[in-house]
Amino acid sequence: MREDLRARYGEERLPRYTSYPTAPQFSDTIGHEAYGRWLSAIAPEATASLYLHVPFCRSMCWYCGCNTTITQRDAPIIDYLAILRREVALVADRLSSPLTVRHVHFGGGTPTIMEPSEFTDLMDLMRRRFVLDEEAEIAIEIDPRTLTDAMMSALGAAGVTRASLGVQSFDPVVQKAINRIQSFEQTARAMSGLREAGIKGINFDLIYGLPHQTVESCIETVRQSIALRPERFSVFGYAHVPSFKKHQRKIDEAVLPDGEARYAQAEAIAETLVAAGYRRIGLDHYALPDDSMVEAQSAGKLHRNFQGYTTDPSDVLIGFGASAIGRLTQGYVQNEVVTGRYAERILRGELATAKGYAMTDDDRLRADLIERVMCDFRVDVGQICRQHSTAPERILQAIPKLRVLQDDGIIRLEGHVLSVSDEGRFLVRSVASAFDAYLGASGRTHSRAV
Repeated sequence: MREDLRARYGEERLPRYTSYPTAPQFSDTIGHEAYGRWLSAIAPEATASLYLHVPFCRSMCWYCGCNTTITQRDAPIIDYLAILRREVALVADRLSSPLTVRHVHFGGGTPTIMEPSEFTDLMDLMRRRFVLDEEAEIAIEIDPRTLTDAMMSALGAAGVTRASLGVQSFDPVVQKAINRIQSFEQTARAMSGLREAGIKGINFDLIYGLPHQTVESCIETVRQSIALRPERFSVFGYAHVPSFKKHQRKIDEAVLPDGEARYAQAEAIAETLVAAGYRRIGLDHYALPDDSMVEAQSAGKLHRNFQGYTTDPSDVLIGFGASAIGRLTQGYVQNEVVTGRYAERILRGELATAKGYAMTDDDRLRADLIERVMCDFRVDVGQICRQHSTAPERILQAIPKLRVLQDDGIIRLEGHVLSVSDEGRFLVRSVASAFDAYLGASGRTHSRAV
């Protein structure tokens, strides 16, 4: 990337566009009554994804941007899971008929912090209250440091098909600076055990832009990781927002890489993974050539949701647990973030919706444009506008930033077709932001564009 482009765009603070409109636009005008009506209106033939949030960890990683609580005791986890099961029943009771589910994702926190029997019970509940497709993907996020043999066996027996292992960096200096000491051997052991349990899809999460991180340490982490040959990688830039996540104040800002260094790290990781045979997927994912994500990207069927890039084409996403977000035809809903308030709402017998967003026709148009830009680095604005019964000129002529991006060589516009240049690939969030009608309206601080 040209130096002038890094200087001009690299420090932009932009959403990751895992949804549109983005979460800062949600408001408390959408509550549990609206969510109940939206659930009841889901068509019986609709397909669904389920997300279950488990907000507990044994220790805090200082880079973490997730909603989680540190506990050394099991009692709070057991109590929370009882509430989670009650929420599943509340939601299922509002549906006109059991939904067919094509994707289940357990996120956190550390979902594998629960006992194996608790996980098995939760999966049994999902199968009783929903219709799990025979080929449904069941995915879970894992901290290799606390993963037990018993849990690995339970995951396999329950039908888990994909595991996402947090790695971040194998550099011991970086690990100490982020309070996450995790050896290569711990990671290799977890991967071996998951393979033996029958879990064929394994994903590694890596992060660049961490304190003391260098291009060399990033490359070494990738080299060690590819020796284990996971099917996918997710590579994220660290978002330093200490005003929002107070534990990030423990990170010394003086040793954080600047924008130019972050770009160099991201490019080095990409080059190393591609040289090892992985295909680039969108902005920050990589997969082996025979992976379903590669097939989806080639067919123009890649999607983007709150877990990042996905092959999941489901009509609705239902979120369970504190802070969980759902997406329905009418818009978005989010549960109470604070675990105590979430539990109180569920124990009262009401849905835990704290806020949400009712989408307009213009929102749906822009959401489709942004998703295709983020997934394909290309969008036929004319085709999508026709699907939404509007003229492409209404969009293209009303966005002055597109001309700036074109003049800078980041995008090309040929008729109504927009494509991102190879040099502008890492700036795809800047391109997507051109279609964002609300950017800057919330005052929320986002992560760097690179």
